[in-house]
Amino acid sequence: MELLDLSIDEVLTTTRNVRKRLDLTRPVDRSVVVECLELALQAPNGSNNQGWEWIAIDDPGVRAQLAELHREGLRRMIEFGDTHAGARESRDTGRNERQLEIGESVMHLIDHLHEVPVLLVPCVRTVPRLEHQSSFFQASVWGSVIQAVWSFMLALRARGLGSAWTTLQLWQERETAELLGIPYDEYTQVGLFPIAYTIGTDFEPAQRLPAEQVLHWNGF
Repeated sequence: MELLDLSIDEVLTTTRNVRKRLDLTRPVDRSVVVECLELALQAPNGSNNQGWEWIAIDDPGVRAQLAELHREGLRRMIEFGDTHAGARESRDTGRNERQLEIGESVMHLIDHLHEVPVLLVPCVRTVPRLEHQSSFFQASVWGSVIQAVWSFMLALRARGLGSAWTTLQLWQERETAELLGIPYDEYTQVGLFPIAYTIGTDFEPAQRLPAEQVLHWNGF
């Protein structure tokens, strides 16, 4: 597999959420997904339990159903925001100057999600359901799968592919579980990740505050 000629710093600083620049016309071979996942499975996880399962969807019909669940998730989120005044403000730290642009990018992906060559739904075993567990167990579970998902995204980037961490479909998690045959009471879904080659690889570092503005020593 030919890799991009990128340093680790370049991979880390340009691994952006890719939405508008996903190549919807270029197929993604299953072997590429397997190769990236083999690397991702080396990620640290709690007690080495490896409680993850990974569902890759390349069937056009299933992708279309998954995309519709994603859109329904957006509608449910909007309804939730409308009935909970100030919900959006409580999530906004005031540090994002590109919200409008990002919103347009999100809508672009939603409109074209069914065209993405491969969709990935990682799951992690959680018995009982994660929402019924303490913050300690929740943090332990997320820490045991997020590192692997991020490693997977880095592996994609090094091979000229991109993805985006999306969660709207989690508003329809039970319906997604039914569609994909996921045991809902045993596994929590991490999100929905589009997989495609990118149109160009000239990504720039994201807008972020300098470290000295967010780093605290010995207290908040």
